[in-house]
Amino acid sequence: MTTTTCILVGAPVDSGKNRRGCLMGPDAYRTAGLAEALGNLGHAVRDMGNLTPAPAELHPEMPGHVYAATQTAGWTATLIEAAQAAMAEGVPIFLGGDHSLSLGSVAGVAAHAAANDRPQFVLWLDAHSDFHTPQTSSSGNLHGTPLGYVTGRDGFHGFPEVKHPVPQENICILGLRSVDLAEREALQQSDIRYHDMRAIDEQGIATPLAAFLDDVAAVGGALHVSLDVDFIDPSFAPAVGTTVPGGATIREAHLVMEMISDSGLMTSLDLVELNPFLDERGRTAQVMVDLAASALGRRVFDRPTRAFS
Repeated sequence: MTTTTCILVGAPVDSGKNRRGCLMGPDAYRTAGLAEALGNLGHAVRDMGNLTPAPAELHPEMPGHVYAATQTAGWTATLIEAAQAAMAEGVPIFLGGDHSLSLGSVAGVAAHAAANDRPQFVLWLDAHSDFHTPQTSSSGNLHGTPLGYVTGRDGFHGFPEVKHPVPQENICILGLRSVDLAEREALQQSDIRYHDMRAIDEQGIATPLAAFLDDVAAVGGALHVSLDVDFIDPSFAPAVGTTVPGGATIREAHLVMEMISDSGLMTSLDLVELNPFLDERGRTAQVMVDLAASALGRRVFDRPTRAFS
């Protein structure tokens, strides 16, 4: 297994929706032993602590129903800068925080890839497509907009300019099971690859993932993986404010992560939407830590079986 330097970037973003709690996520991952799990795999681990949002001003053209747009714009600016800096030092792991943090993390890693003449790819593991703009989102929650933002859709007034949009054909979404009408129409007209849980039930999760990873490898692409807690079925990972039944099983989620590890392609990772306030004795945080470890090389044979008497 290739060892690397993992850069833990705490992003306690809690402005992407109006249900509080994700700000506790970064410290929950630390408490659940993320650094130790990665260190046990032989990786060097550097924890950069928790970021804070940059100052920002409300743009007059931002729709009034959008929740905490100014704060999220500030977070986006901070994360773009932090992502570029961390990419220069290793594999950044962004500890969220709600999924609006990916407006900044993905835009930042894409800028780094462009500076190094590499195409940026994104694997989006989520029950939702997050392809809204501020204008199309009926809830006004910006955690539903990151793929809209990083692909260069219009309407993000007051947010940093996306200088290196991710090509739609370089994005693959796995695990869909809750998509709003406006998103569905935009998604169907896009070049984004998307696979809902019915498709996964019919053909398995490995087939579409393998095809996507082959395409990333063929052009020497940089791969950003964004793992939302609600990718996983809530029976296994309940600590998320947007629970949608019928998600990936633990076996499917680990298969995805082990295939990512086998590919050697992942250059950055988001762990998002963990709300420890809704967790059961740290159960979901531990699941997410285990999945991150699988993406970075842990295998079932590395996990000792404990006998209790």
